[in-house]
Amino acid sequence: MDFEIGLIVAGLFVGFIVGMTGVGGGSLMTPILLYFGIPPTKAVGTDLLYAAFTKTGGILVHHKKSNINWTITGWLSLGSVPAALITLWILHNLKADVTAINAVIKYSLGWALLFTSVAILFKKKLLDFSQKHAGDKFHSQSKTQNMLTIAIGVLLGATVTLTSIGAGALGTVTLFFLYPLLPTPRLVGTEIAHAVPLTLVAGLGHASMGNLDLVLLGQLLMGSLPGIYIGSMLSGKVPDLFLRNAIAVMLFFVGYKLVF
Repeated sequence: MDFEIGLIVAGLFVGFIVGMTGVGGGSLMTPILLYFGIPPTKAVGTDLLYAAFTKTGGILVHHKKSNINWTITGWLSLGSVPAALITLWILHNLKADVTAINAVIKYSLGWALLFTSVAILFKKKLLDFSQKHAGDKFHSQSKTQNMLTIAIGVLLGATVTLTSIGAGALGTVTLFFLYPLLPTPRLVGTEIAHAVPLTLVAGLGHASMGNLDLVLLGQLLMGSLPGIYIGSMLSGKVPDLFLRNAIAVMLFFVGYKLVF
């Protein structure tokens, strides 16, 4: 595709919001790419590798701060990576034309955005609820926790591969329920550490099917890398609750439009 300054600005905007609020880049970037007329398959494939590159820096920062629980990351990956490979295999072997696959991805994307918007809006209430029940017998049974963590990984692997959405907001919220006593920075760091291999595997899989635009990817990264840095520096200067709620409402309406 040709060079478009609008895509660099979009990357800058998404990077800035992610750096400031931690809201998943995929939930913002994929709808923006659809707005620019990028086909859903290419939008998802390109956005997955975009997420893998942008979140790699996050791993380095969070690891340095000891904000990653590598055991939980491992259990999540045990479910998500095989699920991503199976989803890619199904997409590759689906005997349907590109138009039909695009329609499926667009519809799935809409539902993922709706769930993500709800997760962002009620994140605080969900966290409070999970911490209230932190002493329940369920949380002391590590084997049950491990199996459910793998199950969450499977769900995230399929959702992220199909829509490029879910690794951030949905993944973190589901971990709140399973590990309510884990400090929030460690939950966020753990989810970022899990998101990188998942989005990399899913992104490379889409690339092998021709669902990648390298020029588009380059333009997005040109904007997002400085955007994340600026957003991180200004984090806390703008009311986080206001930004999150505004983003959640926007994602809800975009998701509603795609589904209905």
